[in-house]
Amino acid sequence: MTIEVLKPGLATSVQDTGRQGYYHLGIPPSGGMDQRSLRAANLLLGNPEGAAVLECALMGPELRFQQARSVAACGAQMTPRVNGEPQPLNEVFRVPAGATLSFDFVKAGARLYLAIEGGIDVPERLGSRSTYALGGLGGLQGRPLRPGDTLAVLPSPGVAREGRRLPEALVPAFAKHYLLRVVPGLYAHRLTDESRERFYEEDWTVASEADRIGYRMKGGTRLAFLEREPPFGAGDDPSNIVDACYPIGSIQVPSGSEPIILHRDAVSGGGYAMIGTVISADMDWVGQIQPHQRVRFVAVSLDEALAARQQYQRCLAALRQLP
Repeated sequence: MTIEVLKPGLATSVQDTGRQGYYHLGIPPSGGMDQRSLRAANLLLGNPEGAAVLECALMGPELRFQQARSVAACGAQMTPRVNGEPQPLNEVFRVPAGATLSFDFVKAGARLYLAIEGGIDVPERLGSRSTYALGGLGGLQGRPLRPGDTLAVLPSPGVAREGRRLPEALVPAFAKHYLLRVVPGLYAHRLTDESRERFYEEDWTVASEADRIGYRMKGGTRLAFLEREPPFGAGDDPSNIVDACYPIGSIQVPSGSEPIILHRDAVSGGGYAMIGTVISADMDWVGQIQPHQRVRFVAVSLDEALAARQQYQRCLAALRQLP
């Protein structure tokens, strides 16, 4: 069974839960930026929760189905339409053979996850079907979709049930202002006390440079670094360090002016100081923030971060037990 890509949308790519174990070699995990929504769409259909789906950023694709299949769309609020007729989000619905599936403009959130009964069939690369476009790895020829592409779909497991939907308690509630929890470090000591405090007191605005590699923030007060003699191997910019590893979610501030939250396609290391790391439980939210929306960072302890991770895991457990 195949699907024809009539219009690719803005930046639609094949993603699953990502490839693990290669970040130390410079290959990031990739995978869905909103892991919860990706897994929810698959679990609604009865797919393996890590099956490959389409991640649709800000504008959805237009697809023609060769054969009938059930689908589920979770994440950002982009109303699906089958031959122009609106369909529900967060619920299984059927696309007939020969029909066209399209999406309205996004109303809330930034990324929608379209799961197709059986899962998208592209070759696995290093244990994952996820697209890493910067490295030309995985997905469909290592890139986002283009007009005229054809997507193969794996055989249906035959367990999808039309009308099955997410309980309201498991549907994400999007906002226009987000609080992102941060564990301070790894180089927060390089900031002046005043800058370190102000970073958490001000609102920041998501810049248009917000993608799978990182989210750039603007509008806050420029951060000041303590004066020092640069160590051997570091650059002359006050934010430079001797090259170090970058955790996913880490926040770097080149020249102290515009913080960047590194996401799932980010490079694995470099020479900018990381002043903190957005906790794993909040990284799905980062992937759903639209450009020009506001963010405030909230400092939390490691214990608070671990408690938030446990709560996130409970949410995933509830998804796995959908009726």
